[in-house]
Amino acid sequence: MDFEQLRTFLEVARHKSFSRAGEKLSLTQPAISAQIRSLETEVGAQLFDRSGGKVTFTAAGRVFEPFAEHCLECHQHILLAVGEMQRMPRGEVSISANESTCLYVLPQVFTQFKQQYSRVGLNIIRADRSRTLEAVQNREVDFGVIALPVKDPRLTAEWIHKDELVLAAAPGHALAKADRLRMEDIARYPILLPKQGRQREQIDLLFSIRELKPNIGMELDSSELLKRFVAAGMGIGFVPRSGLVADEQGGTLKVLPIEGVRLQRELALVFRKDKSLSRAAQAFLEIATGRPRLTRNSTAAPKTLEKFPAKPAAKTK
Repeated sequence: MDFEQLRTFLEVARHKSFSRAGEKLSLTQPAISAQIRSLETEVGAQLFDRSGGKVTFTAAGRVFEPFAEHCLECHQHILLAVGEMQRMPRGEVSISANESTCLYVLPQVFTQFKQQYSRVGLNIIRADRSRTLEAVQNREVDFGVIALPVKDPRLTAEWIHKDELVLAAAPGHALAKADRLRMEDIARYPILLPKQGRQREQIDLLFSIRELKPNIGMELDSSELLKRFVAAGMGIGFVPRSGLVADEQGGTLKVLPIEGVRLQRELALVFRKDKSLSRAAQAFLEIATGRPRLTRNSTAAPKTLEKFPAKPAAKTK
């Protein structure tokens, strides 16, 4: 059973004639008859009485008519709803990112998106890098936001933010008054570290290439908790600069300069290469990257990240 058969059924019922229905639908009478026979076979009952040179409903046809009308109305509503969605996205976009990114990098993107697409819901999931990658791979979320590099060949990575990791300490810490520190100086003091993730890998590498062993005071799975413990004087710690603006202005944390060290952090929006993006997801991607896509759900290979112009770090209030 298809919509064309239902439409033919209603035209025959309306005109009480196979030939007039054919004229209305630009079909031959044999084609009309074939559609009605196919419909009757599927329904399992004769829908029209053709005896006496007239076309009238059978009892089954009379019962079937309102259902056919309802199905065609639903079909029209579906087409209208989908068409409107293509013009103005609706639905929901789900994004997974770690705590720091959710708090200090993405709010501006979310605000800009909601200003333009108020009917689209945003589902924000806070998770570490490994869990975010898993959620993207398992199609639990539309996008993940993680630090580059992304090595999974199943994923597309679109660069969205450049930041750096800086060493922070409470203003009263012994290292806070130094003009410039060496890694050897830092290794003598307790340092608070993230338990895992790209930031931990960068910090570990920073010590290992100098053959130094960090004095680990504590390992934490929350960037905000790490920052608060640093402010309380429990140790020093590396945190993204984008998350330190308010703390520096308020005098609760101080950035410590390190001689010959600069840890850059680049974030990318990642999604499955084989994922068909909804219009809402496509709109979010365009706003987050600041780059319009050539076509909706384009399957063309993405540009390499190196070709994108440097984008300034997001400002925070």
